[in-house]
Amino acid sequence: MELSSILPIARQELIVAIRNKWTVIFAFVFGSLVLAISYFGTVTAGEIGFQGFNRTTASLLSLVLYLIPLVALMMGTQSFLRSEGEDEMLFSQPVSRSAILGGKLLGLFAAMTTATFVGFGLGGLVIATQTDAEGFLGYPAFVLLSLILSLVFLSLSMLAAVASKRQTKAFGIALLLWFFFVILYDLLVLGGSLLLKERSANYFIFASLFGNPVDIVRVAGLLSMKGGEVFGAAGAALLKFLGGYTQAFAAAITSLILWTVIPILISLRIVRNQDI
Repeated sequence: MELSSILPIARQELIVAIRNKWTVIFAFVFGSLVLAISYFGTVTAGEIGFQGFNRTTASLLSLVLYLIPLVALMMGTQSFLRSEGEDEMLFSQPVSRSAILGGKLLGLFAAMTTATFVGFGLGGLVIATQTDAEGFLGYPAFVLLSLILSLVFLSLSMLAAVASKRQTKAFGIALLLWFFFVILYDLLVLGGSLLLKERSANYFIFASLFGNPVDIVRVAGLLSMKGGEVFGAAGAALLKFLGGYTQAFAAAITSLILWTVIPILISLRIVRNQDI
């Protein structure tokens, strides 16, 4: 894929996302979440006021794992679905199909990155002025993991779109992917582990972690905050089998890279063989 072909497509995709105000909306939503969770996070304990980065990041992590996959899947599926006229013109140009998909993916990721940096960045700046810097290093790691998660689900949305010929089917697959990875997967793992003996269950839980990018980001986020006491079974198994924070975090990032690359490669293979 030629960079000179990818960049104009990516720039156009970013412009479309900004014009449709999706980028602005998501930046506002992300920023509002940061401030609301930081300020009202301890209201149940009878306290109101800005929390530090550690508590804010831990609380945000759970919401981000629900929100970002859904946003990425919906934005990606809508973009990668071929519309009559516009995409016919695009695919008729002397540009490879790989470059077109790569440009769209890069443009969508740029839009998600802009929204994430603006929303989380401005929110983090307010927290920094209102609290101390304890736990600050975990916050940029959390933002980076959020971006990686968005890229993973953008690549999955690409696969859902190019593998489907109808809009309803593509969005149905996208919603099914969100439901499976965000809600159903952990229930299946829990049920499966209950059927195994303790040693086998530990191996099963360890292996299952790499089958879900949402779980990988959850554990990696807690690793970045050194939150060992709230890892859960999967995080504890990861630390146990890999022997430390550094190894566990490296394994998590490597897995997320694979979760990004593999759907892209499958999508490129499919689109090359399609009659457009």
